[in-house]
Amino acid sequence: MTFEEMTRLARETLNPRELGDGSYAGSVAAVLETEAGNVYRGVCIDTSSSMGFCAEHAAIAAMVTAGESRIRRVVAVHASGVVSPCGRCREFMYQINHGNLDAEVRLRNTTVLLRDLLPHRWDE
Repeated sequence: MTFEEMTRLARETLNPRELGDGSYAGSVAAVLETEAGNVYRGVCIDTSSSMGFCAEHAAIAAMVTAGESRIRRVVAVHASGVVSPCGRCREFMYQINHGNLDAEVRLRNTTVLLRDLLPHRWDE
């Protein structure tokens, strides 16, 4: 799957909505493709108590639930366009499988490897 196809799928997955008092979902959607070629999607959940999670976490959880851990490429989108994964998401991808350092990450105007976003890892 190309990044253009993944970005289109992520845009289709966006579904911003209020879940309840101070809880929101779907303002960011992520799509990842695994080394095996499977595709997983997720959306963020934001809560006023900070107990929510990012769209990348949701997609990773779906991947792990299916028995996989190796990411080939990942993209996240907001209504404004492609967004970069936050530091927590970058570290989470690495923690799930150290081989994910070779995952391609789509940024707004370029594609980089996860290792480029984590240049000085804590465990080196």
